[in-house]
Amino acid sequence: MEKIDFTDCRRIPGRAYNGANGKKIAVEYQGKQYMLKFPPSGAAKPTELSYTNSCISEHIASSIFNMIGIQAQETMLGTFIVGGKTKIVCACKDFTVGGWRLFDFCSIKNTVLESESGGSGTELSDIIDTIEKQQYVCPEALLRHFWDIFVIDALLGNFDRHNGNWGFLFDDATGKTEFAPVYDCGSCLLPQADENIMKQVLTQKDALNARVFQFPTSAVKKNGRKLNYYDFLMSVEDSNCNEALQRIVPRINIERIKDFIEEVPYISDLQKQFYTRYIAARFEQILKPALDMTVCSLVH
Repeated sequence: MEKIDFTDCRRIPGRAYNGANGKKIAVEYQGKQYMLKFPPSGAAKPTELSYTNSCISEHIASSIFNMIGIQAQETMLGTFIVGGKTKIVCACKDFTVGGWRLFDFCSIKNTVLESESGGSGTELSDIIDTIEKQQYVCPEALLRHFWDIFVIDALLGNFDRHNGNWGFLFDDATGKTEFAPVYDCGSCLLPQADENIMKQVLTQKDALNARVFQFPTSAVKKNGRKLNYYDFLMSVEDSNCNEALQRIVPRINIERIKDFIEEVPYISDLQKQFYTRYIAARFEQILKPALDMTVCSLVH
């Protein structure tokens, strides 16, 4: 796969991006506008990495969303030289060009005056209530979209899908709205895992199981506690979530994902083995059993 150096790309003035997960700049590459995401420092994090692997996670996770059929941002990995040091960056194609404005779910939540919590609150019942009461997009379609993302986040171990990193686009000229491509996936696939952790996950069953059944948890909460993906999906207590499992799980092709990861540039063979094993384990031990449970619940 071609390796791209973004260092000499034209910087785009008047574009800035928020978010706490690493530096970001706007550049032009082959006539298109991209946001370059730089790896955040590993300092003060439970890792031996100088910089976390969130840029790698961003690219792999976004690509997997697209493979499964849920539109995500278009990404590619490249390098950028900063102060004489070469950094691996993730280039995310800017989907707000052409007059589109991004409204994240946090801002939509703030428009629902009946809601007792603020825009950033991730209590599940409050999220569902906001989806039903907001007046921007079809509530049924938005609910379906929310659960589709949740199921794929469960596959990828996303611990930070908060209200600020999903939403929809609005065109001021036409008044048209559509779901924003899924973005901000850098908290998937254990971005703080260093070589030590990766080797443990690949060789020790307990280390793998802990990262499948115990953590990471979802950012979505129930009664103030973050949802454990395995426990929640296996409970089959939410019919809309169950329907998302039935839609999404049959679309997941682990062999295709494995082949894709084999071609990802800049990462070691150890990383490729780790990502493949981790995703396959979450598929086999969380999503497939949860799908089976939804079928059993229908029978009974």
